[in-house]
Amino acid sequence: MSKVIRIGTRDSKLALWQANLVKSKLDNLGYNTELIAVKSTGDLDLTKPLYELGITGIFTKTLDIAMLNGTIDIAVHSMKDVPTLLPEGIVQTAVLERASAQDILVTRGELDESKNCTIATGSLRRKAQWLSRYPHHNVVGLRGNVNSRLKKLADSDWQGAIFARAGLERIDILPPDFIPLDWMIPAPAQGAMVVVALRDDDFMIEATKQLNHYISAICTRLEREFLQVLEGGCTAPIGAHAEIINKDILFKGVLLSLDGQTKLEIEKIIIPDHLESAGRTMALEILDNGGKELMKLIKESQ
Repeated sequence: MSKVIRIGTRDSKLALWQANLVKSKLDNLGYNTELIAVKSTGDLDLTKPLYELGITGIFTKTLDIAMLNGTIDIAVHSMKDVPTLLPEGIVQTAVLERASAQDILVTRGELDESKNCTIATGSLRRKAQWLSRYPHHNVVGLRGNVNSRLKKLADSDWQGAIFARAGLERIDILPPDFIPLDWMIPAPAQGAMVVVALRDDDFMIEATKQLNHYISAICTRLEREFLQVLEGGCTAPIGAHAEIINKDILFKGVLLSLDGQTKLEIEKIIIPDHLESAGRTMALEILDNGGKELMKLIKESQ
């Protein structure tokens, strides 16, 4: 195949690892590919937490523009960074098989949770869930790529920092001192990678849809549907996770106040026949049970 598929990616180590995985899979299918790396606004501005930057899709916007301008043909993203509504003319073509969706706490040695610990994270969702469980702790902001965040932790007097397990495992830098946070509901689509292309580019759609992992696509669709109805993105502490359990899907969702003291949760088993709009239905249930008022308070505070 003579046509070259230009794969757009951020230039962080993790983003390049993800793009190279897609490149390898397309190469194995007989396609010719090349990587084109660009910096995003989210990478350039490391002084503010993501939720203060005021841009939905901050890590994907630059690649969206490059694709619409014809500089790249497809883009590879961490799916949790992608807005639930894609720009006009851009479509999702594949969700690769999902890695772990788990959050972990990387520590600087032994952690006594009963004491006044300082924990670092740049995520509203992680901060709110942590404070909900440990209201006596102090949570501070942390930005940057995974390598720089690990270095900041090592150079600090913090007791720990929260990371997505998948990101550290993918580039083989998972440290020995970490605690799995099985109780923390991850970001919608955490651990998943997505490929997007132009809606009218049949060649790119046909090529990349061969990479789609059906179960991962179904589960992340439910989670992102839940997020979209709650009007989340980076602006509210929202978690969602769906997984296959004996052919059915176990879904867990949460919406919290910014300080973590109010927590609205939902957990349901979804049978395959009831998948259509299930994420939306569960989000509406949250909204009807106090979520509307909570989202209003969150928006007013921002």
